[in-house]
Amino acid sequence: MEPLHRQLGLTDAELADIVDLLGHEPTGLELAMYSVMWSEHCSYKSSKVHLRRLPTEAPWVMVGPGEGAGVVDVGGGQAVAIRIESHNHPSAVEPHQGAATGVGGIIRDIFTMGARPIALMDPLRFGSLDDARTRYLLEGVVSGISSYGNAVGVPTVGGELVFDPCYRTNPLVNVLCLGVLPHERLALARAEGAGNLAVLMGASTGRDGIGGASVLASAGFTEGADEKRPSVQVGDPFEEKKLIEACLALLEAGLASGVQDLGAAGLSCAASETASKTGAGMDVDVARVWRREPHMTAVETMTSESQERMLAIVTPEDLDEVLALCERWEIRASVVGRVTDSGRFRVLDGVFDAWGVPGTNPPPPLGEEPITPSSDREPLADVPGASLGDGPVYERPMSRPEGFDAVRGDDPTVELTNRFADGADLGPELLALLATPSIADPSWVWRQYDHQLFLNTVHGPEGNAAVLRLRGTPAALALSTDGKARFCELDPRVGARLAVMEAARNIACTGARPLALVNCLNFGNPEHPSVMWQFSEAIDGMAEACNALGLPVVGGNVSFYNESDGADIHPTPVVGVLGLIDELADPPPPPAVHAGDLVVLLGETASELGGSEWAAVVHGRTGGVPPAADLDAAVALHGVVRELVRDRVVSGIHDCSDGGLAVALTEMAIAGASGVRVELPRDIPLAAGCFSESANRVLLSVAPGAVADVIARAEALGVPVRGIGTVGGDRIVVRGAATDGADGVGAIDVLLDDAARAWRDGLPTALGLTPVTP
Repeated sequence: MEPLHRQLGLTDAELADIVDLLGHEPTGLELAMYSVMWSEHCSYKSSKVHLRRLPTEAPWVMVGPGEGAGVVDVGGGQAVAIRIESHNHPSAVEPHQGAATGVGGIIRDIFTMGARPIALMDPLRFGSLDDARTRYLLEGVVSGISSYGNAVGVPTVGGELVFDPCYRTNPLVNVLCLGVLPHERLALARAEGAGNLAVLMGASTGRDGIGGASVLASAGFTEGADEKRPSVQVGDPFEEKKLIEACLALLEAGLASGVQDLGAAGLSCAASETASKTGAGMDVDVARVWRREPHMTAVETMTSESQERMLAIVTPEDLDEVLALCERWEIRASVVGRVTDSGRFRVLDGVFDAWGVPGTNPPPPLGEEPITPSSDREPLADVPGASLGDGPVYERPMSRPEGFDAVRGDDPTVELTNRFADGADLGPELLALLATPSIADPSWVWRQYDHQLFLNTVHGPEGNAAVLRLRGTPAALALSTDGKARFCELDPRVGARLAVMEAARNIACTGARPLALVNCLNFGNPEHPSVMWQFSEAIDGMAEACNALGLPVVGGNVSFYNESDGADIHPTPVVGVLGLIDELADPPPPPAVHAGDLVVLLGETASELGGSEWAAVVHGRTGGVPPAADLDAAVALHGVVRELVRDRVVSGIHDCSDGGLAVALTEMAIAGASGVRVELPRDIPLAAGCFSESANRVLLSVAPGAVADVIARAEALGVPVRGIGTVGGDRIVVRGAATDGADGVGAIDVLLDDAARAWRDGLPTALGLTPVTP
């Protein structure tokens, strides 16, 4: 048998640090609390030194990293709270509940800030769908998100769906939530004022979820991972809905000075963190906790991650009103803690009643006798409060992955452009690409979500970015999530830049100006030097892009140990970008062509097939160099795009990303139910012109009379611009322009209906379902 501290995930050196802190060997409860609080998921011990390099400040940032959610001012006395989290490991063990409780947890992060949650997004990544377990994971995750989000009443308005073999046994389930609040309702996780009380509100505490997020997300998977199923939390969206309303009513009435969600590490984290942030101490009595199972130990009670619970700091004078409010909303509430000025975090059992602390012990679970109050029981734990949250800080070794240069040197561009030389029929290549699950129509997923709840949704999952009305104002919010894992595998710094650029480009396509970014950093085992090098490089790339685009990072999440049997996933930093449309009189232009329009391309296409969907998925060539990430070009492009959309100069707009120009053009044609005929320059091979994923490009559908205006605006800001074709007919035709007296050559000529069928049927077919084509 390994020593207990190792079984709990602590190293020998960490145990020695704990003994030095306490001056004695820790009790069982103390050891358990340190194990969850010092876990990778809770302490960020491997990532802290790198995260400090991200820009986090701007005049409109009200709350930055370190709280439950980031908060930004959107004018008119209103603010927006935004947060993104991962529930990767729980979802790999039990996909439905893992995803459902990920949704519940991120919603609580938002409403405990005083914000009403109004939107969810779900960037998802899975292995190849030819694997039965992957299909099981996908269906379970989607059903978990839909069942919880729909029932709790928060719309899921967008996200991503990506498939790659590296996620086969370790899917990525990232969830973003957005909420709106008046400035005066903003609440922070602070326990101030000796004598104030900590009230635990919401569901009862059980053995489900013990070590769920804190432990599952702090180690890799091995054979027998199903044995971890009891560590996955179980969600109750109806209880969450009651908790939302009770919490917002509590804050609206000014009855709480601080609020904290009970997430990873449970009551240990919520109680100690709220106290340590103000330098206060706290006493917690586990006998005051509503428990749903008999004979739960103090360790189980303090580390349980049972869902739908929150901790509110209230004054003794307001306690009766708080308890009455909770009774009105039919949620449990009990005084479980008392703020002290000792700076110590103590856990007691059955002493509060004897000490006269307001409140009473709740009835014990069936099959358990009530505890007899006593004033002289010794604490079960007594530690410096700040020590639980501080945790160790590691500067882990870093080195480039073995074979990194060889992979980058294996660029597919020359081979593929030679194999598909100008004049080759690229129609079958386009149809094959449209049917790949990462590019195919994702509506099988998002049609299971209610994305119109609250009736705020102007653009939902089918848009470039989600657009939500900001009630009571002429403004609107835009929201997009993006990640470029294959590019990050080839160059993590450039890949992270490209992810930020794409999310910001999608926001610009709605006419919004960017306000803030949140990130979910999904990486492999931090004990592998190659993973820490990838992480460090990705942070630097993200910081460079955020600085260039004026995007403060207001919060995020680090998810390490995404691996199976020692195989790390591709580095997958996912970003969510929030934008503000100052005045929304009518919906932004959709990603669709309009019959009779001309097609205009903003930006330049280069021969950049490294890491592209066409090279990697259709032809199995995963090496090479990712596209260039020109930040100056991005700033200029986004400025032009925002102006064109704001002034409604264009009737349709779509950014070029996965699958390149040919896929973006086809998606616009399908959405607009009209064919297109375009002609591309021959300065690069036509195959690259069709399928290169060069950054900083946007396709426009423009009325003939407005083309001159578009060109003039683009040229004024130095953005390359070119009219490339017309909208009409029932075919998608791409040709290469004539050069030096030589005739033009064909590249793609397919029926729009055939392209639409390939795109719409791709995902259902891969899932083994019967496609239903409209």
